[in-house]
Amino acid sequence: MQTMFHYNWLVREEWYQWCENIPLEELLRKRTGGVGGILHTLFHIVDVEWSWVRVLQGKDDFQESFENYQSLENVRQLDTNFQFEVREFVRSWNAEKEKNILYDPQPDESIVTETWGEVMRHMIAHEIHHIGQLSVWAREIGKKPVSANLIGKELSHTLPKS
Repeated sequence: MQTMFHYNWLVREEWYQWCENIPLEELLRKRTGGVGGILHTLFHIVDVEWSWVRVLQGKDDFQESFENYQSLENVRQLDTNFQFEVREFVRSWNAEKEKNILYDPQPDESIVTETWGEVMRHMIAHEIHHIGQLSVWAREIGKKPVSANLIGKELSHTLPKS
């Protein structure tokens, strides 16, 4: 589990670096699929990751709008602000937490139950899904996308201290 989060964080950082060479208007341009654009997708990835961690910890969810984060620097700063809490939660993951139950209230007042393990794997898959969309959009603007290859990333089973 921790290795896959580490993978996502490495690839996300590579996408931030990729974005440094793309004009802001391209990063903000509305696109087909996903949440609508490159920068908005990166914001969404960060938002969803931190929101789920907060929910699993029994804390309030994040309720910011992308409208307040319309630059690469702002999205990166938001990610940096959330990293400590997210990484500490992932770093503390163990088999005992796998079967913890999350009671997830729905808008229709029903309650859906999920295991924490399901939620964590959803978070991993969610980011990988959106990274695929970023790759398609990169090709649409004539740029080589960041490699999604897990092999060669020199991932270890321990997370970085940053």
